[in-house]
Amino acid sequence: MSKLYNSYWQNLNFRAFLAYSALVLLMGSCTPAKEAQVSGKKARNIIFMVGDGMGLSQISAAFYANSQKLALQQFPHVGFHKTPSSNDLITDSAAGATAFSCGVKTYNGAIGLTADSTACTTILEMARDEGFATGLIATSTIVHATPAAFAAHQPIRVFHDQIAADLAGSGVDLLIGGGKRYFDRREADDRNLLEEMRKNGYFIATYLDFELADLVPSPASKFAYFAADKHPLTKEAGREYLPAAVRTGAAFLRSRSKKGFFLLVEGSQIDWGGHANDGNLIVNETLDFDDAVRIALNFARRDGETLVIVTADHESGGLALARSGSPQELEHQFTTNGHTAAMVPVFAFGPSAELFDGIYENTEIFYKMQLALGLSSSPAPEP
Repeated sequence: MSKLYNSYWQNLNFRAFLAYSALVLLMGSCTPAKEAQVSGKKARNIIFMVGDGMGLSQISAAFYANSQKLALQQFPHVGFHKTPSSNDLITDSAAGATAFSCGVKTYNGAIGLTADSTACTTILEMARDEGFATGLIATSTIVHATPAAFAAHQPIRVFHDQIAADLAGSGVDLLIGGGKRYFDRREADDRNLLEEMRKNGYFIATYLDFELADLVPSPASKFAYFAADKHPLTKEAGREYLPAAVRTGAAFLRSRSKKGFFLLVEGSQIDWGGHANDGNLIVNETLDFDDAVRIALNFARRDGETLVIVTADHESGGLALARSGSPQELEHQFTTNGHTAAMVPVFAFGPSAELFDGIYENTEIFYKMQLALGLSSSPAPEP
C-alpha cells in the first residue's frame, strides 16, 4: 500500500497537468491574439522551443522513463494548437514552422511562403528589423525545415543549398546546428558561404576544431557553429550540445542587443524516432530537449523579462503507451510511421504567458509572440 501511496504523490503534478489539459479541450477556442489582453508587462526576449514531432504521448513516454520528472511540469500556462496545413489535415514540418514564423497556413513543403508562394515576413525578420538580436538552434542541419522557415523563403524544403544561401544572408546573429556541407561544399554553385559570412562579420566555428561547450562567443561578432557536416548524431550516439547551445545562445543574444532577442530552438530528432517507430529514440531525444527547456527556464527566472514557449509542429508516429507485462511497465505502440493530425500542447512561462492558454490554430502562435514582444505589423486574419 505504501508503494501505491508514494506512486500517487509522485504522479500528482503530472495528473494535474493531464486534468488541466482535458479542461482546456472542453473550453473550446480561445480569443484570437489580436483581441487578447496582456495582463502583465510585455516580454523583452522570447525563447521559442519546438520539439519536432513531440505530441502529448511523446511527453508522457519521457515523463515515465525519467522517474516521472520533466522540466515541462514547471510551466504555469498550457494550451493546445491545431496543426493542419493549408492543403492537408496532416502538416509537415515546413508548413507547420511557417505557420509559427509567419502566421499563415501554407502548403506542405513550403519554407517561409504563403499558400500562393509569396514570401512572408517572419517573426524573426520582424524582430531583426526592429533591433532585436536573433538566433536559430537545431539538432538537425540548420537548413532543415523548422529553422529554415524562420529565415529563408523557398518553394520546397529540400532546396538545402538555396536555404543555406538565404540563412547566410539573413543577418541572423546566431546559428547553431549541422549542415556545414551546404555552406562550403555546395552542389548548386561554387560559393563558399562560410567565407562570405566571415566577411560579413561572423565568427565561424565547427565541430572539426571546437566543442561548443568550450566556446564563449564575443558579442562583437555574429556567431555560427556547425556541429556536423550533415545531420548531428543522436543523443544516444553522443550528441551533447543542445543544452549548452541554449545556455550559450541566450547569454550571447542578450549581450548583442539592448532591445531584446528572439531565439528559435528545435529538438529535431524526436520526430525521427516517430518516423522510425523507435520509442527509445523518442524518449532519449525528448529528455535531451527537456534538459534544454530546463536551461531556458532557469535563464528566464533569472532574467525576469523572457517568455519561454515550448510546443511541437505536429505529432509523429501516432504513439500510444500500453501496459507491458506489469503495472509498472509501458510498451510503445505506433499507428503510423508518418505524422498525425493530433493537436499538440503549448507550454508558456514568463511575461505574457497567459496568451497561450486555450485552443487555437498554429498560426495564432505567431500573433501571440508578436503581441508579447510588442512588434508592429498588420493584425491577425479572422479565424
